[in-house]
Amino acid sequence: MPTDTSNSEIIENEDTVKENEVPSKDLSTFEKYLPIWIGVCMILGIILSLVVPGISESINSWQVAGISVPIGICLFLMMYPAMLNIQVSELKKLRRNPKPIILTLVSNWIVAPVVGFVLAQTFLPGNEQLIVAVILLSSSPCTAMVLVWGHLAEGNQEQNVVNTTLNTATILVIFAPLVILFTGISSIPIDRLILVISVLLFIGVPLVLGIVSRKTLVNWRGNEWFQKKYRPAVGNLALLALLTTLVVLFSLNGMVMLEHPDLLVLVSIPLLLGFAIVVGYNLVITRIAKLAYKEATITVIIGSSSHFEIAIATAVSIYGVGSIAALGTTMGLFWEVPIMLGLVYLAKYLRKKDFWKGEPM
Repeated sequence: MPTDTSNSEIIENEDTVKENEVPSKDLSTFEKYLPIWIGVCMILGIILSLVVPGISESINSWQVAGISVPIGICLFLMMYPAMLNIQVSELKKLRRNPKPIILTLVSNWIVAPVVGFVLAQTFLPGNEQLIVAVILLSSSPCTAMVLVWGHLAEGNQEQNVVNTTLNTATILVIFAPLVILFTGISSIPIDRLILVISVLLFIGVPLVLGIVSRKTLVNWRGNEWFQKKYRPAVGNLALLALLTTLVVLFSLNGMVMLEHPDLLVLVSIPLLLGFAIVVGYNLVITRIAKLAYKEATITVIIGSSSHFEIAIATAVSIYGVGSIAALGTTMGLFWEVPIMLGLVYLAKYLRKKDFWKGEPM
């Protein structure tokens, strides 16, 4: 009888592992060249603004509570697939090895926001919407693409899942207060109600739907169908929504870009410097903390990334689809993809040089 009980427990534990498993995923050819497609969408959007001058009025006319319905739909479709990664049961594993999780949270919610705020104040004085764009990007840790970057870097994927799950939960609580704090210090007025509504609409609702649909679909069709069929299909839809959003954003602001291309160069300065400083901090702190490669690389990747979807969504909600703030947040997306891919190769190079001295967990 004891043997039966042990076998039953083993089978149950194996089922739980399978259900919580995050499948390995390499970047597709399309995803590898995402910066190029982003550039194409920017150019296409600018061309549309010249060929169809009334496009901004048409899109802006369809609003609910100040939020563009077409853009809202696209942004929601960008958010939902990320929420399918959320596994609440994984949070129980926090106590196993809390050090890398704590270091990541410190980077995401203290170091990165403060660095972004200081750089925005330094390089963007008088450009309120660009300052807000940098604040939005630096105050929102990534919860989606880091799963791919972590896999490519051969990091600890269990830690990756725990961190992304925790980040998603904390965004609901910390993101809006951080943005309010930094914009208040900068004396930049923003609609706080719309900010909170944006968080609930673009994080809260997709989060609930992601958890519910994951549980329902896994029970109905099985984990294999969910991981190999449903998630890839929804992920492709998210990419399409992202690129559609970019075309619309740049079509609405094409003339502004043509008249003021310096603004995009200007906002890129604090964004790129911010990446360099935060990545450097995370490399040093993970070495000082004596983490092993698999844990250190996930800490560096997640601790250095941003949730550009919620940043874009919030900028659009507060300032509108044709705003400088919305364009500023899209530049965060434009730079993050090649930088994070480069970080993957940097981590592998540092592993060969035995940069991290910690013992594997």
